[in-house]
Amino acid sequence: MPGTEEAKEIARLTHQLRLPALKSAIDALDLPGSSHGLDAGCGIGLQAQMLAEAVGASGRVTGVDAAKELVEHARVLAADADLADRLTFRTGDVHSLPLDDDSFDWAWSADCIGYAPMEPLPMVEELARVVRPGGTVAILAWSHETLLPGHPALEARLRGTPAGLAPFAAGKDPSLHFLRALGWFREIGLRDLSARTLVGDVHAPLSPDIRRALEMLFDMRWPGVESELAEAETAEYRRLCLRGSPDFILQRPDYYAFFTYSMFSGRVPAE
Repeated sequence: MPGTEEAKEIARLTHQLRLPALKSAIDALDLPGSSHGLDAGCGIGLQAQMLAEAVGASGRVTGVDAAKELVEHARVLAADADLADRLTFRTGDVHSLPLDDDSFDWAWSADCIGYAPMEPLPMVEELARVVRPGGTVAILAWSHETLLPGHPALEARLRGTPAGLAPFAAGKDPSLHFLRALGWFREIGLRDLSARTLVGDVHAPLSPDIRRALEMLFDMRWPGVESELAEAETAEYRRLCLRGSPDFILQRPDYYAFFTYSMFSGRVPAE
């Protein structure tokens, strides 16, 4: 696991990579102005800042994360962005939110609920518990990527390894796959269910931050994958995917990649 400072830097850089898809997701939710919402698993609070901008100057957002150091950093970043009066951050576990029932108009959680080995249903229930009747619950996660243009066979092979299956896990109940989230929402009684997929992409020339974010993504996407590959596949993986290689694919002047986020939402039944 990364240390605190590394985790902050990963969060900052990967936020830049995901920004267009996240903005599209927030726009699609059409959050009510002046509303009060929850960002569960908020990390360093950059999505919470986007959500606060979406609900306007009289709206509020509360961010909750299990990592105390990230929560403290989120408060600093909120103050730097002149949003401290609209953002509140606290330490807490999404499995058991330190929040009262019916506290929010909506709840959002990205790249948290649905990631193995955590069981999703208790966390979805917690989001629904703290949202007022008629309010929205939305969860989203990275759902697909094409990072190795021109090398679909290698990418397909990597995608089929245990590391490449994330956020799922081999042998897990298929109903717990993130893309089955509509079933979770239906099981806990949410209404007006919706699913959509948002696309983000990047292309050369890559800015320093986007290149660094992609390098981190390569490191995180396929850890330990070489033990799963045949000799020729390993050689091709090392040639294209390791940053020390002279053929590292991010150096290509025609580099292009895209990824998707899938978002599921529903409403807490009105009384």
